[in-house]
Amino acid sequence: MKITVVGTGYVGLVSGTCFAETGNTVTCVDIDAEKVNKLRGGKLTIFEPGLELIFERNVKEGRLFFTTDLREGIRDAQVIMLALPTPPGADGAADLQYVLRVAEQLGPMLEKYTVIVNKSTVPVGTAHKVHAKVSEGAKVEFDVVSNPEFLREGLAVEDFMKPERVVIGTRSPRAQKIMETLYAPFVMQGNPVIVMDEPSAELTKYAANAFLATKITFMNEIANMCELLGADVDLVRKGMGTDSRIGKRFLFAGIGYGGSCFPKDVQALSQSAQQVKYDFKILDAVMNVNEHQKTKMIERMKEHFKEGLKGKKIAVWGLAFKPQTDDIREAPSLLNIQELLALGASVHVHDPEAIENVRKQLGDKITYHTNSYEALKDADALLIATEWPEYRTPDYEKMARLMKTKAIFDGRNIYDLSTIRELGFNYYSIGREIVKN
Repeated sequence: MKITVVGTGYVGLVSGTCFAETGNTVTCVDIDAEKVNKLRGGKLTIFEPGLELIFERNVKEGRLFFTTDLREGIRDAQVIMLALPTPPGADGAADLQYVLRVAEQLGPMLEKYTVIVNKSTVPVGTAHKVHAKVSEGAKVEFDVVSNPEFLREGLAVEDFMKPERVVIGTRSPRAQKIMETLYAPFVMQGNPVIVMDEPSAELTKYAANAFLATKITFMNEIANMCELLGADVDLVRKGMGTDSRIGKRFLFAGIGYGGSCFPKDVQALSQSAQQVKYDFKILDAVMNVNEHQKTKMIERMKEHFKEGLKGKKIAVWGLAFKPQTDDIREAPSLLNIQELLALGASVHVHDPEAIENVRKQLGDKITYHTNSYEALKDADALLIATEWPEYRTPDYEKMARLMKTKAIFDGRNIYDLSTIRELGFNYYSIGREIVKN
């Protein structure tokens, strides 16, 4: 099948590459000429485990192409997928300008029946809006389908190649047949392809992400209760997670969720509720709690350093919003760094993948290190903001030698309390006992 993917961000690039992996001919379109030139030259523009291998293979085999020319990119395409940004606007609603602009351009370019797919996360009613925009210039038949993605950054290739489910929003039997054929290689083990109307498919993505964000936030509230009651959130989590009605995933306490999906999707769903005059109280609470949770460790630092943080050197391990990605959108680390700088601290950071993205945003306001231990030299404290695997079993003795003060503020609860206690660190985590030495 000939497929065009418009947009080469995380969703677009992963989707296009994975569709090519199953034998389709895929052309990815992007207006960013620099990005397209890099991709044409065989260089990925995002870090995503497992993507490089299949990217290189499909470029070599002549199944994966890149262009800045939309008309060239959609030539002979049976399916056009829109994987464009939908950032939150000033009111929190998803900004559809990029999606609708491309939809308007597509109309006059269509030469035969085509399925246009909304792969971006968009509010209910977007499929109708896209259809109207394309219709303004189209002279051939077409259908607009909602096909939300459920990819986890860091596991996106695995999620795409072996999806738990595929959601297809369409009321067109013709479009449904094409979409089912397209996804058939990915669901050969029997995972469901769920067909529904377009509005239900659009709402499904928002509902799923909002529920997971709520689950994370609920556990952070339990962690805050644990601190007041003398309980241990890790033990509570294990007791809850073994209940099959609840499940063990997304129950880890920490310094809040971030990334490109949860924050903007919760905001967008809340805004959609406001537009239909529904008071979605749970979502408002989720957003408020998460925002406060992000800088919880700054409060702990203020308690620990009673003389203040001015002049203190703070090391930060982890900048990406989660491990196995270089994505820093809405990353809690950034808010913590800004707070530390405002309090007069000097900040030294390390991350396996996200340093260059942070450098573009913060410049020389902070000091960057390619080795995690270098960031610790003469540090008054260490803040752990992302639970990268390499931080989980460090050389504690080396850490103690390098640091000026043995104080760890662990925003991801990655260390064992008894181990830390024996090594003489002052240790602050989320929803667990404070270790003081």
